[in-house]
Amino acid sequence: MPVTENARGPQEAAAFTLDHVSSPQSTKKDSKFLNGNSAEPSGVERSKGITGFQTLVHLVKGNMGTGILGLPLAVKNAGILVGPLSLLVMGFVACHCMHILVTCARHFCHRFNKPFMDYGDTVMHGLEASPSPWLQSHAHWGRHVVSFFLVVTQLGFCCVYIVFLADNLKQVVEAANSTTSNCHHNETVVLAPSMDSRLYMLSFLPFLVLLVFIRHLRALTIFSLLANVSMLVSLFIIVQYIAQGIPDPRRLPLAASWKTYPLFFGTAIFSFESIGVVLPLENKMADPRHFPAILSLGLSIVTALYMAIGALGYLRFGEDIKASITLNLPNCWLYQSVKLLYLVGILCTYALQFYVPADVIIPAALSHVPKGWALPVDLLIRLAMVGLTCVLAVLVPRLDLVISLVGSVSSSALALIIPPLLEITTYWAEGMNPLLVAKDALISILGLVGFVVGTYQALDELLESRGSLHFPNATMFTQ
Repeated sequence: MPVTENARGPQEAAAFTLDHVSSPQSTKKDSKFLNGNSAEPSGVERSKGITGFQTLVHLVKGNMGTGILGLPLAVKNAGILVGPLSLLVMGFVACHCMHILVTCARHFCHRFNKPFMDYGDTVMHGLEASPSPWLQSHAHWGRHVVSFFLVVTQLGFCCVYIVFLADNLKQVVEAANSTTSNCHHNETVVLAPSMDSRLYMLSFLPFLVLLVFIRHLRALTIFSLLANVSMLVSLFIIVQYIAQGIPDPRRLPLAASWKTYPLFFGTAIFSFESIGVVLPLENKMADPRHFPAILSLGLSIVTALYMAIGALGYLRFGEDIKASITLNLPNCWLYQSVKLLYLVGILCTYALQFYVPADVIIPAALSHVPKGWALPVDLLIRLAMVGLTCVLAVLVPRLDLVISLVGSVSSSALALIIPPLLEITTYWAEGMNPLLVAKDALISILGLVGFVVGTYQALDELLESRGSLHFPNATMFTQ
């Protein structure tokens, strides 16, 4: 299959994964989108699309991952006042950029009489509509750039998952001998020495390889369901714990050092990364006219949840907050089981996130090999990609910095930089209000600054930590 035919795979694969959560029977209907079929859906098929409530659930779910567990540390890097306010602003801007993407996609769908336009195609047509002849002649690169950042983002998610799995399993194993059934008794936890966290990462490698060898999303349905249930239960238990026993908030700084704010930016924008599923969700709605309102409602819920967990987590643990709030939970079997449940959820989610870059890279590679070699090459590429994510996780074992780096590099590009520029190129020829141009330019500039400064800060912190054998997400804590 040619690369251009597969360019719409990442966004549609992500939405298809979401659809399986509530409707495993929809496989046949959704598979045509994965194959790049852009034929006009019939009225019957549209009437059987997902409802507004299902769209809202999918949209909220698309933001629930490891990023939310790192928000308390992100708030620490910004301050107890500046952090939540910044999350509110970033949520508003991210939602606005998603609306821009939806509006531009609808514009080109109407112009070219197409029922669906994915992120990559929308950017390509936006460049074709720009007044610059150079951009028009290189418009196809817009699709490739979007696909590149989607691949980087998803593989970055996979790296984060591996570090998360290793850190939490290491803590459970080291604290097993001291784990009790009494969650209210305060005691100092004496951890039993265990192997290095990087060895835990390698120990997950065989299981990850077996999961990614599942080549069809239909077979991953059970893993998606298992991931959703385990992560939902874990998050509920975490929230009820951090909401009780909060110390005096006046002991915490309202604003942190400006040097750590870029780390907050990377982690926060990493958490808001659901822009890749926005257009596929709209396309699958029975009545897409209501999608803008649902998008605003969904992002409002997500932003409120992020602000609450980020602020409450930092208030609860203060300066002792770790890269993932699960590492701060008490040493009793109830909260140890939370870590194990989240481990199961993240392990299953790895295969789902991995499907997106695989759906971009593997078809492009298979188009250059004989048909008889297709399956061996497919499996070999999957093995190499899993090995790459594991190697990167081993080389960069700090969970907080991995999240910040991925968010700064790729999430900021997809969520903040590209959509405003897309609006300018799309409507420039039709005449734009100068204030609208200034607004779009400001958002893109802020995203670019976050991209550069956040990436620099994360890389600088990573280089400084390379000489140390102790990692901030290590499992020493006092309860």
